[in-house]
Amino acid sequence: MNLKVLSLGAQHVMAMYAGAILVPLLVGRALNLTSKQLVYLVAIDLLTCGIATLLQAWKNKYFGIGLPVVLGASFVALSPMIAIGSRYGIPSIYGSIIVAGLFLFLFARYLGKLVRFFPPVVTGTVVVVIGLSLIPSGVKNMAGGTGSQEFGSLDNLLISISVIAFILVINRFFKGSVRSLAVLLGIIAGTALSAMMGKVNFQEVLEASWFQIPQPFYFGAPSFEIGPILTMLIVGLVIVVESTGVFLNLGQICNRPVTQDDLIRGYRAEGLAITLGGIFNAFPYNTCAQNIGLVQLSQNKSTNVVVAAGSILVFLGLVPKIAALVTIIPAPVLGGATVVLFGMVVTSGIKMLSLVDYTNQNNALIIACSISLGLGATIVPDLFSQLPPSLRMLFSDGVITGSLTAILMNLFFNFRAISASSSIPREEDEREMFEEKRIKGL
Repeated sequence: MNLKVLSLGAQHVMAMYAGAILVPLLVGRALNLTSKQLVYLVAIDLLTCGIATLLQAWKNKYFGIGLPVVLGASFVALSPMIAIGSRYGIPSIYGSIIVAGLFLFLFARYLGKLVRFFPPVVTGTVVVVIGLSLIPSGVKNMAGGTGSQEFGSLDNLLISISVIAFILVINRFFKGSVRSLAVLLGIIAGTALSAMMGKVNFQEVLEASWFQIPQPFYFGAPSFEIGPILTMLIVGLVIVVESTGVFLNLGQICNRPVTQDDLIRGYRAEGLAITLGGIFNAFPYNTCAQNIGLVQLSQNKSTNVVVAAGSILVFLGLVPKIAALVTIIPAPVLGGATVVLFGMVVTSGIKMLSLVDYTNQNNALIIACSISLGLGATIVPDLFSQLPPSLRMLFSDGVITGSLTAILMNLFFNFRAISASSSIPREEDEREMFEEKRIKGL
């Protein structure tokens, strides 16, 4: 592995690093984990991100799409994990993640045939709902985090607004790789400002060890509850929808048509990654859309680059002291960064929705009802308080409610058009079409 490949791999790590560390920080703090537990959660997340990336890059007969994709902790699972952990306990989170991962792996062949059920009206709506449901947690952190004695203080607002301003300045005056690192650089700058204001405690970094071996079921043996399992299965399906868009986009960039068999191998790799996340008490993983920009920017489409990125992530995950550096980030800094990041998620969804045919009134109804119910369940979580416990767990999360609404309404209004549409071709079909064209050319 030469220096150029290693440096490009490091650039991919930096591009996804902010998102990779934010998910464990937000989940860990919401579930009131101790400092030691939080350090473990961040470290194991980085390690599993690396393993998941390597699995996806390793294209073989059974799994791996073989495209330059980097996997990170999914924001889709953020609020469901917090809800499950708060209601059923942390072991239930990981029981549901393991089941979801195994489901995606075992039924990947069938999922590959379901792509037609997720047109832009569904995928765009789901991404918008995800972003909108996450924004409130970012705003709360801007003020200092739920339960903070200094909630809404001028110091907290100054720090969080400074982070946002720093990110905006980078985007205004810089281009290329520097711009792609804007959120990460904003977090670093905000933490430095907080340290100067005496709001950062480095004791956790000093006490953290230099090396740790991953420990399966760190938070205890997994438990399996029907409500959390159903919730995480929906999360898994939403992850598949997101990843499908990334796979198809990268296929175009790399001039490599993505076949149905490619998607199946990609889904299996993600299923394996999610299962590993459950076993090692990490997270569900999906492809990082932000890394597509780096592939376009560098014009290096080799999987060797993401293999380097995955290897770097594995190394970082084995060094708890590096993970401890992340845990000292103050809540207002996280708030400023996540407000921008979650807002960009909403923007991505709006961009997807620009592809929707609005002359069809049914599409407008799908978007309207899905976003309204998804946002409503987020703002008023007691909306479904009278449902049975398993169903209440399923529908009390805005992401799941909005996603299910979009999927079911699309089936109701557009089932005939979906049934008539063609699926993504298999590899055999691609080869046959290529051979026909070659013969005709002769």
